[in-house]
Amino acid sequence: MKLIIQIPCFNEAQMLPKTLAQLPRKVEGFDRVEILVVDDGSKDNTADVARETGADHIVLLNRHVGLAQAFMRGLDASIRVGADVIVNTDADNQYRAEDIARLVSPILAGEAEMVIGDRGVRTVKHFPLHKRILQAIGSRVVSATAGLEIPDATSGFRAITRQVALETVVLSNYSYTLETLIQAGAKQVRVSFVPIETNPPERPSRLFRSVRNYLVNSAVTIMRSFTMYRALRIFTVISVLMLVAGVIIGGRFVYFYLKDQGSGMVQSLILAAVFLIVGFITFLIGLIADLVSFNRKILEEVLYRLRRQDGSQPLDEE
Repeated sequence: MKLIIQIPCFNEAQMLPKTLAQLPRKVEGFDRVEILVVDDGSKDNTADVARETGADHIVLLNRHVGLAQAFMRGLDASIRVGADVIVNTDADNQYRAEDIARLVSPILAGEAEMVIGDRGVRTVKHFPLHKRILQAIGSRVVSATAGLEIPDATSGFRAITRQVALETVVLSNYSYTLETLIQAGAKQVRVSFVPIETNPPERPSRLFRSVRNYLVNSAVTIMRSFTMYRALRIFTVISVLMLVAGVIIGGRFVYFYLKDQGSGMVQSLILAAVFLIVGFITFLIGLIADLVSFNRKILEEVLYRLRRQDGSQPLDEE
């Protein structure tokens, strides 16, 4: 059994030595523990520092692609170097290395395929109040979207099996945390959460730049993922609401028309027709979106098979 600890990095030359020094080289249940660093087009000497401070594998990206895509490149590389379980952690030393054993425990016990480190965001004192509130709200929204009970949706400290890694596809350029959980819910992946502690921040978050930035990017990610995996459901709900509104308004017109009072109700008739037409068109859009979603599932299956085949090839680290 091989455990790969992957770390997406962007200009982390200063923080990386401290983070790597604390990572375990032995974890119970694994024969080998290796560290893989993804250098996301850094402008500093992140790759050199990673090499000098003990990283076993270094993936160099020739341009900055963002956290989500760097995470995906890390998964692909981890698969190719033979990972049975992949742990993702941050380069800024937010997560405590000693919690890795706790994180992989449910996977080793066969209880889960994905394990998320629950930071207890509502009670973390060194998180700003607005960040705690937003992350708590975000976790509730993602829970409803994914159909899972998710206490900490934005935690990047997570462990996944090789099988889940092969099936994971992230399209967002912002963050992988929300989209992967919604995918896991749609694919009925067994997800567990384990309580962890975090270290006090040593630099400002680069992902959480502002409240507006966080809200816009998170909302876009959730809506895209939800419509991608549950397209027919969401469009059917909208369609039914439109059709019901049209029937009610149309029924009102018929009622007054039968009482010879319909001459002044033409606006109601037009409005009813609009609601009915829009409701019908929305349902058709839902059918088309469902077909697109089905096509995506086929493409994901093709990608899964290609990844399995590619996983036997050696990693070109440079």
